[in-house]
Amino acid sequence: MTRLLLGNLESGTTDDEIRGLLARYGFPPIDNIEHLGGDGGTEAAVLKFQGVNPDVLYRLRTRIHEMHWKHRKITAQILTNNYYG
Repeated sequence: MTRLLLGNLESGTTDDEIRGLLARYGFPPIDNIEHLGGDGGTEAAVLKFQGVNPDVLYRLRTRIHEMHWKHRKITAQILTNNYYG
């Protein structure tokens, strides 16, 4: 399982909005989305992809990392087993 952490999301961003954004940029279907609360009105989400090679996801993340979306500059990071269980 490969995981992608999307950070600095606007509070209240829905799963459908996240799925739509990633689909527009060529990402494979997301198997699970877990929202993480934040402070100051920002949130993060961990996206799980079954059977997706981490190298493929790493290349795709460059399409959205530090892009402006919903009035925020979002971040995208691949999570390894050393982070977030």
